[in-house]
Amino acid sequence: MDNLPDDLKYARSHEWARLEDDGTVTVGITDHAQEELGDLVYIELPEAGQQLTAGTECAVVESVKAASDLYSPVSGEIVALNDSVVESPESVNDDAYTAWLFCIRPTDLNEMNQLMDAEAYAVMIEG
Repeated sequence: MDNLPDDLKYARSHEWARLEDDGTVTVGITDHAQEELGDLVYIELPEAGQQLTAGTECAVVESVKAASDLYSPVSGEIVALNDSVVESPESVNDDAYTAWLFCIRPTDLNEMNQLMDAEAYAVMIEG
């Protein structure tokens, strides 16, 4: 099983979400997702200020094997982007849980409750 941080929430589409002290949500892809994709070569992030709805496509990651859409785990406005992952996509392969992709200011924090905890996500990926 992957080493899944307990302080994160997980989407069925393999994104992780962390609620920050300032009320924003930091988003990345799970270690399981980056392992399945293989060596990442390209990441396209949403635009700052973009309004997203939970579950909608918002970004793309490409590896030597495949391209995969990413989905926003919560609704809200993009308030920060991690440009370093665009410049060095392999950093996500190195540590998926520190190489965050974007931050969103959620319009409804209750959407975080719809995401899985580490235990439920582990059951899903092992099943």
